[in-house]
Amino acid sequence: MSHHPTTVESSVPPVLALNVQSVRLTDEQFEKLCWDNPDLRIELTSRGELIVMPPTGLETGWRNSKLTQRLAEWTERDGSGLSFDSSTLFTLPDGSKRSPDASWIRRERVQQLSKKERKGFALIAPDFVIELRSPSDRWSVLEEKMLDYMGNGVRLAWLIDPEAMGVFVYRPNQPAEAFDNPTSISADPELPGFIFNVQEIW
Repeated sequence: MSHHPTTVESSVPPVLALNVQSVRLTDEQFEKLCWDNPDLRIELTSRGELIVMPPTGLETGWRNSKLTQRLAEWTERDGSGLSFDSSTLFTLPDGSKRSPDASWIRRERVQQLSKKERKGFALIAPDFVIELRSPSDRWSVLEEKMLDYMGNGVRLAWLIDPEAMGVFVYRPNQPAEAFDNPTSISADPELPGFIFNVQEIW
């Protein structure tokens, strides 16, 4: 029997996209914007669009928590990298700033960053990212985000759509693989032995 919450998230406000290309936000200005609005997740696309995401509803928050927990458990057992939660923002090589729902980076890549870089929005692309589609997410925005990840050095990305019970797996220079209501998904060979039981969050 399923034990996940059954709350309706129709009241979740939509994602807001603002074109700030002409403003040319500096890294410092963007960082200040994030600190001044701690309740919002703010991202910057490679096209200079500011994406403002509202706090998640109960069900999405629960799913995010489960994903982060499972990735953290595997990371601790494996020891070869570090995992990050949805509040972590990365500056990608193309200048965009993205905040995946969960992510993982090989330990030696993190160690190459300076202390200062580790404290801020480090210029580094995760090796692995997971995005969880919430009711407020437009599909086109998510798809663009996944392709941005691929173009910036991410080696593996999962896009999980709980409402449609589907998973899309992205790897560089390959078409996305679609899985309809899978029992589990594997991150092999990039994260050897990390298998997520997707049914946990349906």
